[in-house]
Order: sequence, then structure tokens, then C-alpha cells
Amino acid sequence: MKETENIFITLINQHKAIIHKISKMYMNGAEEQRDLFQEIVLQLWKAYPTFKGNSKFTTWMYRVSLNTALIYFKKDNRKVDKTPLDENIDVIDVNESTEKEEKLAYLYTAVQELNVIEKALIFLFLENQSHREIAENLGISEINARVKLNRTKEKLQFIIKKNGYEF
Repeated sequence: MKETENIFITLINQHKAIIHKISKMYMNGAEEQRDLFQEIVLQLWKAYPTFKGNSKFTTWMYRVSLNTALIYFKKDNRKVDKTPLDENIDVIDVNESTEKEEKLAYLYTAVQELNVIEKALIFLFLENQSHREIAENLGISEINARVKLNRTKEKLQFIIKKNGYEF
């Protein structure tokens, strides 16, 4: 059992950025993000005995993490805080942030306006997943993944422009 735990912990440490990104995509506040991160790790641990190695660990991890985020998001009627973008800008200290960090903050704020499936599509796209991999992770056809992703990217661009930020 100890060996299994060590392997699991090593894999999680190697790929924890995936969990952090999913947490930021689905939860707005830092505390909620930490809670979701912990929930994802717990669900990964519970599901780890089912990982047979038929796919890459990260592919399995994406699927379990996204499913956990979707369920967590819906549980207890959780709702995304749709605070206007300009209120979130004050949180960022422009003097200490790089332009890339600012753009990332705007992107995460805009992503909060997407529905849970659209968030998953954008996340997987940003992780350089192919249409086929996105389809596999979400359990939809490749054509459906391509169409939904294109519509979601258009919607995200509209949200970013609507909020006055283009990049």
C-alpha cells in the first residue's frame, strides 16, 4: 500500500498544475479553488485503483478531474460569482504583475461566464488537447467536440470584447 501511495503522490506532484488550472476555471475565489483542488485529489485517490494504464495517466487525470469539477460545481447549488470584470482588476497589482499575468487574469474572469461544459472545452483546448482527445475526455464525438469548441471560443472572444479587453 505504501508503494501505491508513493507512486500516486509522485504522479500528482508531477501533474498538479492540471488540477490548479481546473480549480481556477471552475471556482472564482482562492478558498473555493483550494477546496476544489482537495476534492479533485481525493477523487483521484479514490479512483486510482481503477487506473489500468490503458491510456496516459494525464488523460485519465483530466477525465476524473473534470468530472469531479462538474459535480462539485453543481453540488449544493453552487453558483459562479459573476462579479463585473472591473471589480476583479483591483485585486491585481499592475506594478507587480506582468502583462501575461494580467491577460491570464482577464481570461479566467471571462471564463467564469461560460457554462461548465464550455469551461471544460476551453481548459482542454488550452492544454493542447486534440479534438479527438477532447472528445474522449468529455465522452462526445470528435465532430461534436470540434463544433462545441469553435462556438465556445467565439463566445469567449465576445465576452472578452464585451468587457473591453482584447488580446
